[in-house]
Amino acid sequence: MADAVAKTDPTEAMIAARSMPKGTWVQPLREDALARLRAMGLPQRRDEYWKYTRPDTLTQADAPLAAVLEADEAPMFADVDCLQIVFVDGEFDSEASDDLNLEGITIERLATSDTDLHWAKNLYGVLETRGQSPVARPLAALNTAFATDGILIHVTGKPSKPVNLTYHHKSESSDAILHHCIKLDAGAEMTLLENGPAAARFNKVLEVEVGDDASFHHIRTQGRDHERRAATHIFARLGTQSAFRSFTMTVNGVLTRNECVIELTGDDAIANVAGACVGDGEFLHDDTVFITHDAVNCQSRQVFKKVLRNGATGIFQGKILVKAGAQKTDGYQISQSLLLDGDSQFLAKPELEIYADDVACSHGSTSGAIDEDALFYLRSRGAPEAEATNLLTLAFLAEAVDEIEHEDLREDITNRLGAWLQRHRG
Repeated sequence: MADAVAKTDPTEAMIAARSMPKGTWVQPLREDALARLRAMGLPQRRDEYWKYTRPDTLTQADAPLAAVLEADEAPMFADVDCLQIVFVDGEFDSEASDDLNLEGITIERLATSDTDLHWAKNLYGVLETRGQSPVARPLAALNTAFATDGILIHVTGKPSKPVNLTYHHKSESSDAILHHCIKLDAGAEMTLLENGPAAARFNKVLEVEVGDDASFHHIRTQGRDHERRAATHIFARLGTQSAFRSFTMTVNGVLTRNECVIELTGDDAIANVAGACVGDGEFLHDDTVFITHDAVNCQSRQVFKKVLRNGATGIFQGKILVKAGAQKTDGYQISQSLLLDGDSQFLAKPELEIYADDVACSHGSTSGAIDEDALFYLRSRGAPEAEATNLLTLAFLAEAVDEIEHEDLREDITNRLGAWLQRHRG
């Protein structure tokens, strides 16, 4: 009874503090999500998948304050030719955004879409609902119920440039909830970029349906804002011979929880999820990944690297589920941390659950300090200790960054990580 009350009280308080946006086709989907949220309740520390991360500041009714800081470097992807879509504290900025017309793709806003027979009716909240089993993800249900806006992207071909979602944080008490839906038709291909702190507290869901022979590339950066609190969710479903590739770079922030739930439902599909984060001081970064193999001859990779210092905390919870009949599965999972002092910690929970007999699945997790022999080698050749440490740190992160296929974007990410390390020496 006590646990039920503990969940019900904050859940109802959160619901009471919000107003559900009104719409046409999306309204019953919101109502369904609200019912599911009430049934499961907001996450508590006692929940199995929240035992390493305190959800308090993500679930309280009022957004915690987060100072707005001036950017100390050029915006991410500034040199990339892309279609720019800008949100400020969760609100669409039409003046800063480009025209949404682009060949091979249609783009609409969730807040202004009012067609009853909209294609997104079969996607909005659908993959999120599927992702609630076997693990409840109440913050995602909260998002589906109360998202104020988002981008709906239907990819019918191969657009000539990426779509870049840029988020700005300009209010110390902003609380943003955005829900994006992307559908790739058979043979389609697109690249989605995301960057920026978004808000003092940010809750985002991205649902991606990847059709047969289609490819989806996703690169996002989370940074600049030292007091950011964010909960993000990616739900993806892959068709036959499709590919899904996602990379996330995270720097700074008080609390970041990135969840990724992927279903490989078509034969010969590929899913790669990677992340590199560097954190200092009051920094907690949680990657929670659940990949389900439900088809033949599919591959998945999970590659996560975390660099932690001055008491920062890194968390990785990753699972590969291979269902009966999903023969010839190739599943790879690695999570590693580099602790630059004795005060930081890395908590890992890798899992495999396999119901097929012709598979090749592996997982590993390690945590350690800088290699003293390698450090001595670099110093003996004239490199100052701080510079040598940064070089070894970037080499440690390289396996995750190398998951980015686009060479220029990969180089940009590496340079940004190097610049962060340079600013946080000592």
